[in-house]
Amino acid sequence: MNQKAPKNSNHQFLLGSNEKLQNNSDRYTSSAISRRGLERIDLLLLAIEAIDLNGSQSMVWTSKSLGLESQFPNHVELWKCRCHNPLRKTTRRGPLKSLDSDALILLICSMSERLYPRLRQLISSNEPTDQTNERWLSLSLRFTDLVSERLNTRRGAVQRILSDENTELIIRQLVRTLSLSVGYGGVHRLKASLFDPLT
Repeated sequence: MNQKAPKNSNHQFLLGSNEKLQNNSDRYTSSAISRRGLERIDLLLLAIEAIDLNGSQSMVWTSKSLGLESQFPNHVELWKCRCHNPLRKTTRRGPLKSLDSDALILLICSMSERLYPRLRQLISSNEPTDQTNERWLSLSLRFTDLVSERLNTRRGAVQRILSDENTELIIRQLVRTLSLSVGYGGVHRLKASLFDPLT
């Protein structure tokens, strides 16, 4: 049986999202997102790519469907924004523009909504334990492959992500964050968590 995203989802918020980005005046927009927030955004996108084998292509398609062509017209521009993550092998200096960080947040929420059935399978207690463990193992392996490929493995923070004792915990935290980005208020919940110094 197909599992659907919760009702009262982000769909209406995401429709016309480019206009909402331009007019956004909430309390987070005036502040540049922190280094930790930039790292977390990119890790969430890596988690999405680990869940969806066509995630990179899906992100560009989803960006267009959200009206975010001005921010992410192609893979290259999306990659440039993600390179503001200081843990990347190739990094870009300077703060990420508020408009671009908001666009990435909208993209994460929209992708999470699309992937909700898979997220639900991972976090549901109703799934068979053996099957769930196999899914988590497969996801963790894909995630570590992506981290090793994209991030600077000489950095201590990246080495901690890749360590056996941390990888599973980190990917589980990322999946929970993605699941909380679905539904009414998901965009604002995710944005608040990225500006929270304790997360």
